[in-house]
Amino acid sequence: MDKVHTSSAEAIGDILAGASIAVGGFGLVGVPVTLIRALRDHGVGDLEVISNNCGVDDWGLGELLSTGQITRMIASYVGENHEFARRYLGGELELEFAPQGTLAERMRCGGAGIPGFYTASGVGTVVADGGLPWRYDSRGNVIVESPAKETRKFDHFGRGLTYVLEEAIVPDFSLVRAAKGDRHGNLVFEKAERSFSPVVATCGRTTIAEVEELVEPGEIDPDEVDVPGIYVHRVIAQTAEVRNELPIEKLRTRPRTAA
Repeated sequence: MDKVHTSSAEAIGDILAGASIAVGGFGLVGVPVTLIRALRDHGVGDLEVISNNCGVDDWGLGELLSTGQITRMIASYVGENHEFARRYLGGELELEFAPQGTLAERMRCGGAGIPGFYTASGVGTVVADGGLPWRYDSRGNVIVESPAKETRKFDHFGRGLTYVLEEAIVPDFSLVRAAKGDRHGNLVFEKAERSFSPVVATCGRTTIAEVEELVEPGEIDPDEVDVPGIYVHRVIAQTAEVRNELPIEKLRTRPRTAA
């Protein structure tokens, strides 16, 4: 039952080239940077990564972008990551955009054993009709487009509305960062960490968690557990140095006015 690994390299050591990996975090919050750096040093490539975003230049998933280890992303937006945009538009990276809520629900369904669901999000757009650019060549020509998805009308709310079928996501691995975890893998997330990390933690075939605070079994109130340990296979303790990395904080100053 003790799922704690002393080394992050050991925890991710069986991730091979070509693996699909869901990664928790929302913007720059709750990003499992220890595991990401271990994966970077592991050196495997041709990775498909599923995450709300891809970090920023040279931090978080941006560290795997800079080494060319990611060849395909499923994400909601590019954000402030200029390297992400450059690789996508330059034909070095395939990108499947997904509406943010749809992406979260695809992962939730993956963890719940539900193969797919119908949603109104994207109906009447390229998300449902197909034609969304997934990959460009080096000259900016679209060479891979999203396919059309199945749609169906439901008499929902007494109206005949059209919905699009979205398939669940079940990656080979999931990497998450939690505020607290015990040796059995029970996890507690805080604030914005709860937006994507719980569904990421449940959808992977193998889930690896780094925790800011590692406690003994029984020290977490059962009512506080966001993801039970049955979903989590490996745990590592995060260092204080990593906990204090706060790239979301940006220093802004102005000249002091005279008294």
